[in-house]
Amino acid sequence: MRISIVTISYNQAEFLERAIRSVVEQDYEDIEYIVVDPGSTDGSREIIEKYRDRIDKIIFEPDKGPADGLNKGFSHATGDVFGYLNSDDEYLPGSFSKIVKQFSENPTADVIYGHTIIIDKGGEVLRRSFSDTFNIKAFGYGACQIMQASAFFRKNIWKKTKGFNVKNYSNWDGELWHDMFDKDGVFILMNDFLSCYRVHPKSITGSKILDEKIRQYHRIRFRRIFNRDWKKSDDIFCLYWRIRRFLLSPASFFERVRFGPVYGRCKKTS
Repeated sequence: MRISIVTISYNQAEFLERAIRSVVEQDYEDIEYIVVDPGSTDGSREIIEKYRDRIDKIIFEPDKGPADGLNKGFSHATGDVFGYLNSDDEYLPGSFSKIVKQFSENPTADVIYGHTIIIDKGGEVLRRSFSDTFNIKAFGYGACQIMQASAFFRKNIWKKTKGFNVKNYSNWDGELWHDMFDKDGVFILMNDFLSCYRVHPKSITGSKILDEKIRQYHRIRFRRIFNRDWKKSDDIFCLYWRIRRFLLSPASFFERVRFGPVYGRCKKTS
């Protein structure tokens, strides 16, 4: 079973080499690796060139943003299972072997995903972050998350969608999960940690730099799922789904209370 991985990179030389090595040094051999860089000027392209003999496809051309870059990368992918890694994140050792085993044991699964470890700019562990069993209503109320760096999906379900929405600059991964669900995609959560997700002052999650766009996307997502706008009574339903989430995952609640939130964690230092 071949895994195709796409990394999108733009001026993140500080983290890029660790991301690349986390892919090419996996203990699984049948990997197709594609790296997309629309025009970095900080030395990123030199790092990519350093690993050219271990990267199957390098795309150096302008794009319309992260979603467009991912679409370009996956247009060249030939694997059975796809995944993508932002240039400031990392896969944990052995992740590919684990995910291939899961897909082999679950032939009807379209999307399989696990948990992630949150790290800071220097790579220090901040806390663990847990994905949730996919539930479309909880997803609509913002009480269901899939940790993107720990998510993999079959080529067939990808082909049923239109790919990433190039007009979505804040939650292109969440919109893709929704599209896959609408195409009758089968989601399976595996109870394992597959990646490290980095938060830092320049990251979307760490800085809240796209907070308003994210809020707009959440309103659009809610309307798409429930066919109506948010009402005051939905505040109560939202609370219900969030409490339910923590009851189903006490470990997630513990991490949240003990170590604090991930979103906006670096806002004060940005």
